[in-house]
Amino acid sequence: MKVGIFDHIEDGERPLAQLFDERLKFIEAAEAAGIYSLQLAEHHQTPLNMVPVPGVFLGAVARATKKMRIGTLVYLLPLYSPLRLIEEICMLDHLSHGRLDVGVGRGVSPFELKYHKVEHEDSREIFIDAFNCVSAGLVTDTLNYTGKYYTYENVPMALRPLQQPYPPFWYGSSNDIGSTWAGEHGMHFVTLGPMATAKANIASYRAALAKRGAPAQPRPEFSGGVAIGVQRHIFVADTDAEAHRFGKPAMEAHLKNLNWLRVRHNATGLTSRLNVPRGATYEAGLEDGTVIAGSPQTVRAEIERQVKELGINYLLTYLMLGTMSLKDAMRSLDLFGKEIMPHLEKL
Repeated sequence: MKVGIFDHIEDGERPLAQLFDERLKFIEAAEAAGIYSLQLAEHHQTPLNMVPVPGVFLGAVARATKKMRIGTLVYLLPLYSPLRLIEEICMLDHLSHGRLDVGVGRGVSPFELKYHKVEHEDSREIFIDAFNCVSAGLVTDTLNYTGKYYTYENVPMALRPLQQPYPPFWYGSSNDIGSTWAGEHGMHFVTLGPMATAKANIASYRAALAKRGAPAQPRPEFSGGVAIGVQRHIFVADTDAEAHRFGKPAMEAHLKNLNWLRVRHNATGLTSRLNVPRGATYEAGLEDGTVIAGSPQTVRAEIERQVKELGINYLLTYLMLGTMSLKDAMRSLDLFGKEIMPHLEKL
């Protein structure tokens, strides 16, 4: 079992420079605690994400860390020039000395896509075309590619990644279609949502991966060579009550940011974040398993229960979010690293 950290780096109700400085301190502490990886989200025009160009922040992380793997979950491929993204991937792979993981996706918010002149109903086709183009460009000295949305002829590729043939690809999905696609392509995989939803997505991924036969880029640190994980919001304190003290307001601020564009557009249902299941409140998250909070004993027991039920080998923790103070986040991380992680590593 490996443990990573996920982050949007959302609006924390303090100056942005301070927020960035605090996150870098937290990430350095996470590496010291033995966290395997950092994976950043990408969102646009929303307080949910204050690093909408994740590669810029990852460049800073690459120099602030030495061992932790770093990457995206995910790059929104329909919003990129494939040529530009190939160059960014290569730069980050070298800046991190070969520690980059590349999560890719199409984007779940039709509002964000539309701001960038991309229609949501077209985004899956654009994503697949962009992925095929990026994959081709990372392994050649001269790119020749013809697709529906992207076509290149005799483009010199001066940059090549450090990891060969290229950094591992990851995919995060909250639905059957995406989970199946990830398995068909042998990618490392993370899902989210309540236990029933997560279990169904993992089953779809496993079935597609078994039909494929093997992961595309095996990693020896994961059983079977492939990461199969779930994301969870986790708050740890000396007592359950103390964890709820800072976990509840942090999660409420996070949920507000998740819904910010939906509210702004006066949308209803799942319009703003299609197929992304989540509890509407902190208490609902605790009940459905997407939020885990309490003393080290409480948190460990719930994680072990979920790991056994889901059959995962990767836990993507969301440890600092919303308006959490650096002090509370560091204490939670310290307890998680010292009193929970040693047990998870044996699973």
